[in-house]
This record gives sequence, structure tokens and C-alpha cells, in this order.
Amino acid sequence: MNAVVSVEELNRYVNQLLNNDSELRIVRVRGEISNYKRYPSGHAYFQLKDARAQVSCVMFKGHFSSVDFQPSDGQNVILQARAGIYEQDGRFQLVVYTMQQDGVGDLYKRFEHLKVKLREQGLFDDERKRPIPFLPNRIGVITSSKGAVISDIIHVLTRRFPGFNLLLYPSAVQGASAASEIINGINYFNVTRAVDVIIVARGGGSIEDLWCFNDERLALAVSDSEIPVISAVGHETDFTICDFVADYRAPTPSAAAEIVMPDKATLISEVERLESALISVQNQLFRDKHNRLTQLMHHRALSTPKSYVDMQMQRVDYISQRLSSSFERFIKSRTDKYSILVEILSTLNPDAILNRGYAYLMNPDMKIIDTTTKALEESIWDVHMKDGAIKVRVENVSTKLIDEV
Repeated sequence: MNAVVSVEELNRYVNQLLNNDSELRIVRVRGEISNYKRYPSGHAYFQLKDARAQVSCVMFKGHFSSVDFQPSDGQNVILQARAGIYEQDGRFQLVVYTMQQDGVGDLYKRFEHLKVKLREQGLFDDERKRPIPFLPNRIGVITSSKGAVISDIIHVLTRRFPGFNLLLYPSAVQGASAASEIINGINYFNVTRAVDVIIVARGGGSIEDLWCFNDERLALAVSDSEIPVISAVGHETDFTICDFVADYRAPTPSAAAEIVMPDKATLISEVERLESALISVQNQLFRDKHNRLTQLMHHRALSTPKSYVDMQMQRVDYISQRLSSSFERFIKSRTDKYSILVEILSTLNPDAILNRGYAYLMNPDMKIIDTTTKALEESIWDVHMKDGAIKVRVENVSTKLIDEV
């Protein structure tokens, strides 16, 4: 090719070369999915990588009918694809026809292993999560001082609650030092007590980009924080260990700003509504009390107090008379009952029969002698009569005389 060509012509020519190459027309490639995104159109774009290289991939909606699983970052797959050039930007890519699973990616396995470990330790339990304070005096944010994340958070807070107070702890959010810097930020806020709530934030990215938020040391720092932590890492479909350990998971950094601070205009409107309701209830209470006072002022106890007092005195006399009559009837009924009981007791008194000429005998132990057998047990009796008692001696006993009687 000696002629001068345009970029478009060059990209098209290279793409045709790749399409016409029998070795590249259909290739089977093994690798790990990264930065997977499927758009509303149904097409999916992602990177396929191994330890040394990566390649861009696109899979169009019509080819998903043969895929029997949900692709996601960290999965190891085998692709059948066509190698080509995306002519608009000259990017080398694979156009994927089929996709099948080929085990689980290393990062994904490490992620799942740590998730299971921390869940078993109770770090994900709802019981240990602290509530997010309402209207915090100062909000702590740990993120990069550059980029759109902190700008988005400030923009949302300015719109929702002008006059908010925010303290930024600048930190790397990607790379080898990121986890340590974020941990330092959490510890700083806990030592200084400078904020009421902490937002750990980062924009979206691949599983590699977000890997610092899957660090076990960071998970423990978030768990140990005495200040509530909101995790706002990535997009809504991105999940990290930090999300599971945090007291609250926000799908995006902007959503975290919406969660941490209420809308000021809505609060003012609600306060005004409650104030109006309070005034209305207060006015109704005053009206009720005024009406009650008016009724009392026209009551006859106040308008003609002497007649009211006379009526009450008459009522007291009537009640006193009824009490007196009831008491007299009670005393009489109790007296009559007492007389009957006295008469019954007199009748049953053994000494009463002595007045009719009878006597009874008792031994020295004051026991009644009522049989001849008992009489023989003692030689001396006490014979009780109506005017006293005499002692007699037993000479003999005749049962015949008793039988004749």
C-alpha cells in the first residue's frame, strides 16, 4: 500500500484483513471478564483478560440466547469470537458469538472467600449497624480530591441543604496504597471526632479498579468505626466488601449525599405544616376552655349561691335521716337475733336442768359419770345440785334398780 490513505480507510483495510484471515475469523479465547456492562440496547461490552494482557469485547443482543448464566466481573469464560477492528477509533476487539463458563476468576474467588469469612464473624449483621444521624453537624467524606465524585457530592448537598458543613479527607481510591489511605481517613475522623457521619466514596470501575474496597483491613476499620459509615462505591450494580460491612450502602456517591442530608425546603415545609397544626389545636383548646368557663359562670351555683347552698343542706339532712333510720333498723335486727341466741344457749346449758330437781355426777377429774361402769372406777363422786355439790362414796352398784327405773 503505497498510496496515502485516510485513517478511516486504514482502519477499514486492517479490519478487512482480519475478517479475511481464516485463523482469526473464528477464534476461541479463554480469560476473565472485567468491567462488564450491558446496556439497555441488550448489547454487552467488557474486557477479557489474563495475567499478562487484555482485549476489548462486544457481544450483541442476538447472541445472548445461547448464554445460560449471568456474566459478571471476575468470571472465567471461554469465548468464541471474531477478531476485528472497531473502525471509528481503531480499537482491536473481539465480536463474541458464544460464551461459556470456565471456572471462577481468581479475584472473584478471593472476593467470595472473604465475604463468607466476614459474614461468619458477624460483620454483616444488621444488629451491629448504626443508624445514620439526622441532620449531621458535619459530614466527613473520604475520596479523591480530584474527579467528579466529590464535585457530585457537593453539588447534591448544595441543592438539598445549603449551608451544610463538609470535611474532606483526600485519599487514593484505586491502587496499592488506596486501602491504607482510606483506613487512615476513618481512623482520623474517629480520633478527632470532627464529623458525625463518614462517606467512603468512589465512582464506577472494573473489579480491579474497585479492589481496594475488598481489603479485609478496610472491612475491619469500617466495622470498628464508632462513627456511622456510608459506603458509596461504584455504580448500583457494583458490590464490594465495604458495602456489606458499612452501616449503610448507597448505590452511588450522589445517592449517599441524598441519604445523609434531607431536603431543606421539604423540612421547612413540614415544620410550617406542623406549626400551623399546633396553632389550630391550641386555638381549639382555648375555645373549648372558654366555652366551659362560660357555662360555669352561668351555673346556678354561681348565679344564686344561697339557694344552691340551701338545696345542698336539705340534701344533707335527707341523707342523714336515711342513715339514722338504716342504723336503727340494723341495731334492732341484731338485738333480736342476739336475744334468740341467748335463749337457745340458756336451753342448752347443762346447769339449767338442776332447777328441775336433777343432778349430775363428776369424778375428781371433772369428768361426767354417766354409767355404772365409770362409777366403779372411782370410790368418791361429786354430786352437783342446783344449790351446790356434795361428795358421796360408792358402796355398791345395782344395775337391776336402773333397769326397773
